Amino acid sequence: MSTGDVTQQIEFSDNHLLIELVGPQDKHILRIEQRLGVNIALRGNHVAITGTEAEVTYASKALLYLYQKLQKQQMVDIAEVDSAIHHASHTYLPEDMKVKAEKSVLTTTAEPSQRLHGEVSIQTKKRIIFPRTQRQSHYIQAMQEYDMVFGIGPAGTGKTYLAVAAGVSLLLSGKVDKIILSRPAVEAGEHLGFLPGDMREKVDPYLRPLYDALNDMLSPEQVVKMIAGGEIEIAPLAFMRGRTLTNAFVILDEAQNTTPMQMKMFLTRLGSNARMVINGDLTQIDLPRGTTSGLQEAMRILNGIDDIDFTLFTDEDVVRHPLVSKIVKAYDRDSNTNG
Repeated sequence: MSTGDVTQQIEFSDNHLLIELVGPQDKHILRIEQRLGVNIALRGNHVAITGTEAEVTYASKALLYLYQKLQKQQMVDIAEVDSAIHHASHTYLPEDMKVKAEKSVLTTTAEPSQRLHGEVSIQTKKRIIFPRTQRQSHYIQAMQEYDMVFGIGPAGTGKTYLAVAAGVSLLLSGKVDKIILSRPAVEAGEHLGFLPGDMREKVDPYLRPLYDALNDMLSPEQVVKMIAGGEIEIAPLAFMRGRTLTNAFVILDEAQNTTPMQMKMFLTRLGSNARMVINGDLTQIDLPRGTTSGLQEAMRILNGIDDIDFTLFTDEDVVRHPLVSKIVKAYDRDSNTNG
């Protein structure tokens, strides 16, 4: 132990969950040790973490977060471990989980029902989905309370995934009659004619992220059945023109690639008992040079309307591979440097 190091003892109440937390061949613990530079020792249902106070705090928060997922019967794999490590220094930690120093020995106990982000969650057929960051928590709560929500930020922040989850939850509970998923296809102009196949075959590749999110929350058979029955509709943005969308949860993905006219057209489709979620990343606009993004203009025009929520994600909310967050930061630095 180096000078200045501290040790934190964590007692876990469920030995079976602790085994899953540690991982096969202790690979989850080894990953945390490697990434954070701590030493972790196991004795019975106690885990001792040794390192600098900051390193120990981050490691303990990561372990508590992963343990909580296991309590909720959610899967923990090496990707989840990486995500927990990455967000350990940013996530909210309830007061009763915070560590207290006493003779350089830090102690806390992990008990059931402690939540990192309050009670907010989304119930789907396959799983209960909890937010991983404070902004995700705000985003989920906004989708539950507002009729129109904008989720704006970099790739990997869960904008599309959480929106689809919210839609599935409302559909399964009978609060809406259908989910409508849309996005601009092949840039904003939606030039589909040169692609082979019928309209479904032309559009499907550009809507694949929406299918992937659906399949993570419903069985493949349910997805096929609901699409065939009209409970789930997946269509390019151009198909929204002239419609009034009622009793529906409507998601517009990749909204940065809409023109101002397309965005206005989409937003004015909102009908009774309908909710809209508009997602986009203003750093990935594929519109022709000189064309204003409809998402950018909507943010300017609609900002300040009380009944519309804007959730602005940052690279700290990236929940994919930790390298994605570094890539986002690198591109942001380059953009700021080179204009």
